[in-house]
Amino acid sequence: MGLTEKLDATIDVALESRIVGCVVLVRQNGRLVYSRAAGLADREQHVAIEDDTIFRFASVTKPIVATTALRMMDLGLLSLDDKVATYLPYFTPKAPDGSTPDITIGHLLTHTSGITYDSPPPDVSRGADPCEPMPLTENMRRLARGTLAFAPGTAWQYGMSIDVLGAVLSAINKSDLEGVVAKYVTEPLHMDDTHFFVTDKTRLAVPYGDGPDRPFRMAEPQPIENDPGKVEVFSPKRIFQTDRPQSGGAGMAGTARDFMKLLEALRGGFLKPATRDAAFANQIGALTREDAGQKFGLIGAVITDAAASGWHIPGLLHWGGIWGNNWILDPAGETSVVCYTNTMREGCNGPFRDEVRDAVFA
Repeated sequence: MGLTEKLDATIDVALESRIVGCVVLVRQNGRLVYSRAAGLADREQHVAIEDDTIFRFASVTKPIVATTALRMMDLGLLSLDDKVATYLPYFTPKAPDGSTPDITIGHLLTHTSGITYDSPPPDVSRGADPCEPMPLTENMRRLARGTLAFAPGTAWQYGMSIDVLGAVLSAINKSDLEGVVAKYVTEPLHMDDTHFFVTDKTRLAVPYGDGPDRPFRMAEPQPIENDPGKVEVFSPKRIFQTDRPQSGGAGMAGTARDFMKLLEALRGGFLKPATRDAAFANQIGALTREDAGQKFGLIGAVITDAAASGWHIPGLLHWGGIWGNNWILDPAGETSVVCYTNTMREGCNGPFRDEVRDAVFA
Protein backbone atom coordinates (compact mmCIF):
# COMPACT_ATOMS: atom_id res chain seq x y z
CA MET A 1 0.00 0.00 0.00
CA GLY A 2 1.02 3.58 -0.57
CA LEU A 3 1.12 6.33 2.03
CA THR A 4 -2.48 7.42 1.48
CA GLU A 5 -3.85 3.90 1.72
CA LYS A 6 -1.85 3.10 4.86
CA LEU A 7 -2.86 6.29 6.66
CA ASP A 8 -6.51 5.99 5.63
CA ALA A 9 -6.63 2.43 6.95
CA THR A 10 -4.92 3.45 10.20
CA ILE A 11 -7.38 6.28 10.79
CA ASP A 12 -10.44 4.22 9.86
CA VAL A 13 -9.59 1.48 12.35
CA ALA A 14 -8.88 3.95 15.16
CA LEU A 15 -12.15 5.82 14.59
CA GLU A 16 -14.09 2.66 15.34
CA SER A 17 -13.37 2.75 19.07
CA ARG A 18 -10.20 4.65 20.07
CA ILE A 19 -10.42 8.22 18.77
CA VAL A 20 -13.40 10.47 18.11
CA GLY A 21 -11.92 12.73 15.46
CA CYS A 22 -8.60 13.76 13.92
CA VAL A 23 -6.73 15.86 11.42
CA VAL A 24 -3.61 14.24 9.96
CA LEU A 25 -1.19 16.12 7.69
CA VAL A 26 2.04 14.99 6.02
CA ARG A 27 4.41 17.17 4.00
CA GLN A 28 7.44 15.81 2.16
CA ASN A 29 10.01 17.96 0.38
CA GLY A 30 7.81 20.99 1.01
CA ARG A 31 4.77 19.42 -0.67
CA LEU A 32 1.55 18.38 1.05
CA VAL A 33 1.26 14.65 0.32
CA TYR A 34 -1.50 13.72 2.76
CA SER A 35 -4.35 15.66 4.38
CA ARG A 36 -7.39 14.19 6.04
CA ALA A 37 -9.96 15.46 8.52
CA ALA A 38 -12.00 12.54 9.85
CA GLY A 39 -14.46 11.73 12.59
CA LEU A 40 -16.35 14.09 14.88
CA ALA A 41 -15.52 17.31 16.69
CA ASP A 42 -18.64 16.78 18.80
CA ARG A 43 -19.88 13.18 18.79
CA GLU A 44 -23.09 13.86 20.67
CA GLN A 45 -24.12 16.71 18.36
CA HIS A 46 -22.82 14.96 15.22
CA VAL A 47 -20.46 17.82 14.31
CA ALA A 48 -17.77 16.70 11.88
CA ILE A 49 -14.06 17.46 12.23
CA GLU A 50 -12.91 19.95 9.58
CA ASP A 51 -9.41 20.87 8.46
CA ASP A 52 -9.76 24.16 10.37
CA THR A 53 -11.02 22.58 13.61
CA ILE A 54 -9.27 24.02 16.67
CA PHE A 55 -7.76 21.63 19.20
CA ARG A 56 -6.44 22.19 22.71
CA PHE A 57 -2.66 21.71 22.58
CA ALA A 58 -1.35 20.89 26.07
CA SER A 59 2.39 20.19 25.59
CA VAL A 60 2.31 20.90 21.87
CA THR A 61 2.49 24.46 23.23
CA LYS A 62 6.08 23.82 24.33
CA PRO A 63 7.82 23.79 20.91
CA ILE A 64 6.01 27.02 19.98
CA VAL A 65 7.31 28.80 23.07
CA ALA A 66 10.74 27.20 22.64
CA THR A 67 10.87 28.46 19.04
CA THR A 68 9.99 31.93 20.32
CA ALA A 69 13.04 31.77 22.58
CA LEU A 70 15.26 30.54 19.75
CA ARG A 71 14.11 33.36 17.49
CA MET A 72 14.90 35.85 20.23
CA MET A 73 18.34 34.28 20.62
CA ASP A 74 18.96 34.75 16.92
CA LEU A 75 18.18 38.43 17.46
CA GLY A 76 20.58 38.71 20.40
CA LEU A 77 17.87 39.21 23.02
CA LEU A 78 18.97 36.30 25.23
CA SER A 79 21.25 33.25 25.22
CA LEU A 80 21.30 29.67 26.45
CA ASP A 81 23.73 30.62 29.21
CA ASP A 82 21.63 33.46 30.60
CA LYS A 83 20.47 32.97 34.17
CA VAL A 84 16.73 32.87 34.76
CA ALA A 85 17.11 35.09 37.81
CA THR A 86 18.50 37.85 35.58
CA TYR A 87 14.98 38.26 34.16
CA LEU A 88 12.92 36.87 37.06
CA PRO A 89 14.79 37.97 40.23
CA TYR A 90 12.22 36.20 42.42
CA PHE A 91 12.75 32.84 40.72
CA THR A 92 15.41 31.26 42.95
CA PRO A 93 14.11 27.85 44.08
CA LYS A 94 16.26 25.75 46.37
CA ALA A 95 18.05 22.57 45.35
CA PRO A 96 17.58 19.42 47.44
CA ASP A 97 20.74 20.25 49.42
CA GLY A 98 19.37 23.67 50.39
CA SER A 99 21.59 25.66 48.04
CA THR A 100 20.27 28.18 45.49
CA PRO A 101 21.76 27.08 42.14
CA ASP A 102 21.75 29.05 38.92
CA ILE A 103 19.09 27.92 36.44
CA THR A 104 19.85 28.89 32.85
CA ILE A 105 17.74 29.27 29.73
CA GLY A 106 19.49 26.16 28.42
CA HIS A 107 18.35 24.18 31.46
CA LEU A 108 14.77 25.25 30.79
CA LEU A 109 14.79 24.36 27.09
CA THR A 110 16.27 20.92 27.75
CA HIS A 111 14.24 20.01 30.86
CA THR A 112 17.39 19.67 32.94
CA SER A 113 16.40 22.47 35.35
CA GLY A 114 15.04 20.31 38.17
CA ILE A 115 11.59 21.88 37.74
CA THR A 116 9.50 18.76 37.26
CA TYR A 117 5.79 18.11 37.13
CA ASP A 118 6.15 16.23 40.42
CA SER A 119 7.75 19.07 42.36
CA PRO A 120 5.45 22.15 42.18
CA PRO A 121 3.69 23.27 45.38
CA PRO A 122 -0.01 22.36 45.43
CA ASP A 123 -1.19 25.93 44.72
CA VAL A 124 0.70 26.09 41.40
CA SER A 125 -1.22 25.72 38.14
CA ARG A 126 0.35 23.23 35.74
CA GLY A 127 -1.36 24.81 32.73
CA ALA A 128 -4.39 22.68 31.79
CA ASP A 129 -5.93 22.32 35.23
CA PRO A 130 -8.68 24.27 37.00
CA CYS A 131 -7.14 27.22 38.80
CA GLU A 132 -8.00 30.54 40.34
CA PRO A 133 -7.59 33.78 38.38
CA MET A 134 -4.03 35.09 38.65
CA PRO A 135 -1.28 36.54 36.46
CA LEU A 136 1.58 34.41 35.18
CA THR A 137 4.03 36.11 37.55
CA GLU A 138 2.02 34.99 40.58
CA ASN A 139 2.00 31.39 39.37
CA MET A 140 5.78 31.54 38.87
CA ARG A 141 6.30 33.06 42.35
CA ARG A 142 4.40 30.12 43.81
CA LEU A 143 6.46 27.69 41.74
CA ALA A 144 9.68 29.32 42.99
CA ARG A 145 8.73 28.42 46.58
CA GLY A 146 9.08 24.74 45.77
CA THR A 147 12.23 22.65 45.87
CA LEU A 148 13.98 21.48 42.73
CA ALA A 149 13.96 17.74 42.11
CA PHE A 150 17.71 17.82 41.42
CA ALA A 151 20.52 20.28 40.85
CA PRO A 152 20.24 21.91 37.41
CA GLY A 153 22.16 20.09 34.70
CA THR A 154 22.51 16.83 36.64
CA ALA A 155 19.47 14.94 35.30
CA TRP A 156 16.62 15.09 32.79
CA GLN A 157 13.00 15.15 33.90
CA TYR A 158 9.98 16.57 32.13
CA GLY A 159 8.14 19.39 33.84
CA MET A 160 7.26 23.07 34.02
CA SER A 161 10.52 24.43 32.63
CA ILE A 162 8.82 25.91 29.56
CA ASP A 163 6.27 27.66 31.80
CA VAL A 164 9.22 29.43 33.42
CA LEU A 165 10.71 30.12 30.00
CA GLY A 166 7.43 31.75 29.00
CA ALA A 167 7.66 34.07 32.00
CA VAL A 168 11.23 34.99 31.01
CA LEU A 169 10.21 35.81 27.45
CA SER A 170 7.27 37.87 28.70
CA ALA A 171 9.58 39.83 31.00
CA ILE A 172 12.01 40.57 28.17
CA ASN A 173 9.21 41.65 25.84
CA LYS A 174 7.31 43.52 28.58
CA SER A 175 4.09 41.85 27.48
CA ASP A 176 1.95 38.84 28.21
CA LEU A 177 3.05 35.51 26.75
CA GLU A 178 0.49 35.72 23.95
CA GLY A 179 2.10 38.99 22.86
CA VAL A 180 5.68 37.75 22.69
CA VAL A 181 4.77 34.46 20.95
CA ALA A 182 2.72 36.41 18.41
CA LYS A 183 5.55 38.88 17.78
CA TYR A 184 8.24 36.32 17.05
CA VAL A 185 6.42 33.19 15.83
CA THR A 186 2.69 33.01 15.22
CA GLU A 187 2.28 36.31 13.38
CA PRO A 188 5.38 35.96 11.15
CA LEU A 189 4.27 32.43 10.25
CA HIS A 190 0.61 33.40 9.82
CA MET A 191 -0.49 30.89 12.46
CA ASP A 192 -3.70 32.86 12.70
CA ASP A 193 -5.71 30.38 14.77
CA THR A 194 -3.04 29.63 17.39
CA HIS A 195 -3.55 31.43 20.70
CA PHE A 196 -3.69 31.07 24.48
CA PHE A 197 -7.46 31.50 24.33
CA VAL A 198 -10.36 30.57 22.05
CA THR A 199 -13.18 32.90 21.11
CA ASP A 200 -14.74 30.90 18.26
CA LYS A 201 -16.29 28.02 20.21
CA THR A 202 -17.98 26.67 17.09
CA ARG A 203 -14.63 25.49 15.70
CA LEU A 204 -13.23 24.05 18.94
CA ALA A 205 -13.25 20.25 19.21
CA VAL A 206 -14.94 18.75 22.24
CA PRO A 207 -12.37 16.83 24.33
CA TYR A 208 -12.80 13.12 25.03
CA GLY A 209 -10.90 10.72 27.25
CA ASP A 210 -9.85 7.12 26.78
CA GLY A 211 -12.58 4.72 27.90
CA PRO A 212 -12.73 0.93 28.26
CA ASP A 213 -15.02 0.54 25.23
CA ARG A 214 -14.96 3.93 23.54
CA PRO A 215 -13.85 7.47 24.41
CA PHE A 216 -15.98 9.38 26.92
CA ARG A 217 -16.94 13.06 26.75
CA MET A 218 -14.88 14.96 29.31
CA ALA A 219 -16.63 16.79 32.13
CA GLU A 220 -15.62 20.05 33.82
CA PRO A 221 -13.40 19.43 35.69
CA GLN A 222 -12.24 15.97 34.59
CA PRO A 223 -9.92 13.69 36.61
CA ILE A 224 -7.72 11.57 34.33
CA GLU A 225 -5.25 8.85 35.28
CA ASN A 226 -2.27 10.17 33.35
CA ASP A 227 0.44 7.80 34.54
CA PRO A 228 -0.48 4.57 36.37
CA GLY A 229 -1.71 5.45 39.83
CA LYS A 230 -1.39 9.22 39.20
CA VAL A 231 -4.62 11.15 38.72
CA GLU A 232 -4.53 14.67 37.27
CA VAL A 233 -7.48 17.04 36.94
CA PHE A 234 -8.04 18.80 33.61
CA SER A 235 -10.22 21.80 32.80
CA PRO A 236 -11.74 21.87 29.30
CA LYS A 237 -13.13 25.38 29.91
CA ARG A 238 -9.77 26.88 30.83
CA ILE A 239 -9.03 27.77 27.19
CA PHE A 240 -11.83 30.37 27.45
CA GLN A 241 -10.59 31.90 30.71
CA THR A 242 -8.35 34.82 29.85
CA ASP A 243 -7.73 35.70 33.51
CA ARG A 244 -5.77 32.49 34.16
CA PRO A 245 -1.96 32.37 33.81
CA GLN A 246 -0.85 31.78 30.23
CA SER A 247 1.04 28.49 30.37
CA GLY A 248 4.08 28.19 28.12
CA GLY A 249 4.02 24.47 28.72
CA ALA A 250 0.38 23.64 28.13
CA GLY A 251 -1.86 26.63 27.46
CA MET A 252 -2.41 27.07 23.72
CA ALA A 253 -4.97 25.91 21.17
CA GLY A 254 -4.99 26.01 17.38
CA THR A 255 -5.25 24.09 14.15
CA ALA A 256 -3.19 21.28 12.69
CA ARG A 257 -2.40 23.30 9.59
CA ASP A 258 -1.04 26.13 11.77
CA PHE A 259 1.34 23.76 13.52
CA MET A 260 2.46 22.36 10.19
CA LYS A 261 3.56 25.89 9.29
CA LEU A 262 5.81 25.85 12.36
CA LEU A 263 7.39 22.49 11.53
CA GLU A 264 8.07 23.49 7.95
CA ALA A 265 9.54 26.81 9.10
CA LEU A 266 11.82 25.04 11.55
CA ARG A 267 12.94 22.68 8.82
CA GLY A 268 13.56 25.66 6.56
CA GLY A 269 15.16 29.02 7.20
CA PHE A 270 13.11 30.45 10.06
CA LEU A 271 16.06 30.05 12.44
CA LYS A 272 19.73 30.66 11.78
CA PRO A 273 21.37 27.41 10.59
CA ALA A 274 23.42 26.98 13.76
CA THR A 275 20.36 27.55 15.94
CA ARG A 276 18.29 25.12 13.91
CA ASP A 277 21.00 22.47 14.04
CA ALA A 278 21.29 22.85 17.81
CA ALA A 279 17.52 22.58 18.21
CA PHE A 280 17.49 19.31 16.27
CA ALA A 281 20.47 17.70 18.08
CA ASN A 282 20.92 15.96 21.43
CA GLN A 283 21.46 18.69 24.01
CA ILE A 284 21.46 16.57 27.17
CA GLY A 285 24.67 14.65 26.48
CA ALA A 286 24.97 11.44 28.43
CA LEU A 287 21.99 12.18 30.69
CA THR A 288 19.40 9.44 30.40
CA ARG A 289 15.68 9.52 29.71
CA GLU A 290 13.11 6.88 30.49
CA ASP A 291 12.48 6.38 26.76
CA ALA A 292 15.16 4.10 25.33
CA GLY A 293 17.07 5.39 22.34
CA GLN A 294 15.86 8.96 22.81
CA LYS A 295 17.55 12.15 24.00
CA PHE A 296 16.29 15.74 23.94
CA GLY A 297 17.11 18.76 21.81
CA LEU A 298 15.68 22.27 22.20
CA ILE A 299 12.16 21.64 20.89
CA GLY A 300 11.46 17.96 21.52
CA ALA A 301 12.73 14.41 21.75
CA VAL A 302 15.56 13.35 19.42
CA ILE A 303 15.90 9.75 18.25
CA THR A 304 19.50 8.66 18.72
CA ASP A 305 19.06 4.88 18.48
CA ALA A 306 16.38 3.74 16.03
CA ALA A 307 16.45 0.08 17.07
CA ALA A 308 16.17 0.79 20.79
CA SER A 309 13.46 3.42 20.38
CA GLY A 310 11.30 1.82 17.70
CA TRP A 311 11.24 5.12 15.82
CA HIS A 312 12.78 3.84 12.55
CA ILE A 313 15.19 6.68 11.71
CA PRO A 314 17.93 8.33 13.79
CA GLY A 315 17.47 12.08 13.88
CA LEU A 316 13.66 12.08 14.00
CA LEU A 317 12.19 14.64 16.40
CA HIS A 318 8.79 14.32 18.04
CA TRP A 319 6.58 15.28 20.95
CA GLY A 320 2.92 15.24 21.94
CA GLY A 321 0.24 16.93 23.99
CA ILE A 322 -1.95 15.11 26.50
CA TRP A 323 -5.22 16.45 25.04
CA GLY A 324 -4.54 14.09 22.11
CA ASN A 325 -1.95 15.48 19.70
CA ASN A 326 1.50 14.63 18.39
CA TRP A 327 3.98 15.70 15.75
CA ILE A 328 7.06 14.26 14.03
CA LEU A 329 9.83 16.03 12.13
CA ASP A 330 12.39 14.26 9.94
CA PRO A 331 14.91 16.96 8.98
CA ALA A 332 17.07 14.68 6.83
CA GLY A 333 14.09 13.20 5.00
CA GLU A 334 12.36 16.59 4.71
CA THR A 335 9.17 15.15 6.18
CA SER A 336 6.78 16.77 8.66
CA VAL A 337 3.82 15.01 10.29
CA VAL A 338 1.05 16.60 12.36
CA CYS A 339 -1.55 14.37 13.98
CA TYR A 340 -4.22 16.13 16.05
CA THR A 341 -7.07 14.30 17.76
CA ASN A 342 -9.61 15.26 20.40
CA THR A 343 -8.99 12.11 22.43
CA MET A 344 -6.82 12.08 25.56
CA ARG A 345 -4.39 10.18 25.81
CA GLU A 346 -4.70 7.95 22.74
CA GLY A 347 -3.80 10.70 20.29
CA CYS A 348 -0.80 11.84 22.32
CA ASN A 349 1.21 8.72 23.09
CA GLY A 350 -1.16 5.82 22.56
CA PRO A 351 -1.12 3.18 19.83
CA PHE A 352 -2.67 5.58 17.31
CA ARG A 353 0.41 7.79 17.44
CA ASP A 354 2.66 4.82 16.74
CA GLU A 355 0.42 3.53 13.97
CA VAL A 356 0.49 6.88 12.17
CA ARG A 357 4.27 7.02 12.61
CA ASP A 358 4.66 3.53 11.18
CA ALA A 359 2.39 4.30 8.23
CA VAL A 360 4.63 7.23 7.29
CA PHE A 361 8.11 5.95 8.11
CA ALA A 362 8.10 2.14 8.23
